[in-house]
Amino acid sequence: MNFTAEINRRRTFGIISHPDAGKTTLTEKLLLFGGAIQEAGAVKSNKIKKGATSDFMEIERQRGISVATSVLAFEYDGIKINILDTPGHKDFAEDTFRTLTAVDSVIVVIDVAKGVEEQTEKLVEVCRMRNIPMIVFINKLDREGKDAFDLLDEIEQKLGLRVTPLSFPIGMGYDFKGIYNLWEKNVNLFSGDSRKNIEETIEVSDLNSSMLNDLIGDQAADELRENIELVDGIYPNFDKNSYLKGELQPVFFGSALNNFGVRELLDCFVDIAPKPRAKKSEERLVAPEEKNFSGFVFKIHANMDPNHRDRLAFIKVVSGEFKRNTPYLHVRLNKKLKFSSPNAFFAEKKQIVDISYPGDIVGLHDTGNFKIGDTLTEGEVIHYKGIPSFSPEHFRYINNADPMKSKQLYKGIDQLMDEGVAQLFTLDYNGRKVIGTVGALQYEVIQYRLEHEYGAKCTYENLNVHKACWIQTDDEKSEEFQEFLRVKQRYLARDKRNQLVFLADSQFSLQMSQQKFPSITFHMTSEFD
Repeated sequence: MNFTAEINRRRTFGIISHPDAGKTTLTEKLLLFGGAIQEAGAVKSNKIKKGATSDFMEIERQRGISVATSVLAFEYDGIKINILDTPGHKDFAEDTFRTLTAVDSVIVVIDVAKGVEEQTEKLVEVCRMRNIPMIVFINKLDREGKDAFDLLDEIEQKLGLRVTPLSFPIGMGYDFKGIYNLWEKNVNLFSGDSRKNIEETIEVSDLNSSMLNDLIGDQAADELRENIELVDGIYPNFDKNSYLKGELQPVFFGSALNNFGVRELLDCFVDIAPKPRAKKSEERLVAPEEKNFSGFVFKIHANMDPNHRDRLAFIKVVSGEFKRNTPYLHVRLNKKLKFSSPNAFFAEKKQIVDISYPGDIVGLHDTGNFKIGDTLTEGEVIHYKGIPSFSPEHFRYINNADPMKSKQLYKGIDQLMDEGVAQLFTLDYNGRKVIGTVGALQYEVIQYRLEHEYGAKCTYENLNVHKACWIQTDDEKSEEFQEFLRVKQRYLARDKRNQLVFLADSQFSLQMSQQKFPSITFHMTSEFD
């Protein structure tokens, strides 16, 4: 198989939604079709020993939520599919935003009973800013929920999308009979038996035929005919180009837990989803077909295997072929590195790969060389943009609770911060360490992981900080800047890259500082030009 054919058969996408809409369950069901796992362990009941394959951190298993993004790959119909399952919980939003820089398209999962929720709105907004093509999957149809048309309206209004249904439910909840597939013109009857792995479909090319009445009963058949007539009248016809430009979003209905309506979604996805796309770098636009390899780190995960202290850097291949044991240039450090065991993922199972193509995600064992956003190339200096650190919302001092273990504590904090779980600031005037996070749940995760993975105990103290701002000035010797350093010395800190950060204790003091020191710029994210 040649290089171009390999690129054309790759599809890399992310699954996003509000917590509990069913992302991880959908991921598992997609893997079933790829023959990747034999039985799916739903997140719902804790009785199942299996546990979901894509949630592999202890804390995720306890709470039934995904905390870290996981990468899964499988083959379906000759197409190689890479899924990035992201955390929906808002405390882990930053990890999700970063993951979105590495996908070519997105599936948005929406809970039929709850409709569009706030986390979905934020994530979809990020996708729209980047014009990422989206497919919407409305989940949990085996429960009572909102009317299909109301939901479609809500998606259009709240998310600002233009939708067109490619499948439509027959009844809902207790009366749920099945799905009519507009894309392939057939009816899929719901048996309510989740053990059946793959549903049978019955072709109904003419909706007016009496066969439909025999299948689902007169009342449901009449209702379906009316609904489909409405759909044809109201919604635009599906057009692949508008979808690829991010201007039109197809919608599917189903129930991931019962593995229902998932095949339709997958078949259509394989048909229409974009192959790996070109990516902007600061220097130029890089196309996947280029001969020379380039890729970037979008995530670092420490201790994938608790028995071995290892860190994996996840790299998205943008162009060329990534080969094992070949030296590549690490642009930021300006040194050549080679990797003897690059991994391809399959939830917890990793296998060593000799060659990876654009669109693939490769895991590289890392001893501390990588940071999020780093670029690897065959020698050209390229910087891929768009993985910023946001200003955290919560700040706490971190203290060592066990003086004998201070080395482990600092090593642990260091590695977790590289992973991008949270941000570390060191105060200028007394050297105390402050951890800033996007959500409060992260403190628990950090404490838990420090204890279980590094054997270190920590305690926290609250710190009254409203925002962290990165400071930029044209003239560091100016009187104004020196005055700022003198007046604000108690509020100044350094981040991991040693950039100067101002910890404002309130919105008011931030505004006052901005007025008082006009030559200084206060940035809300760490990446500024």
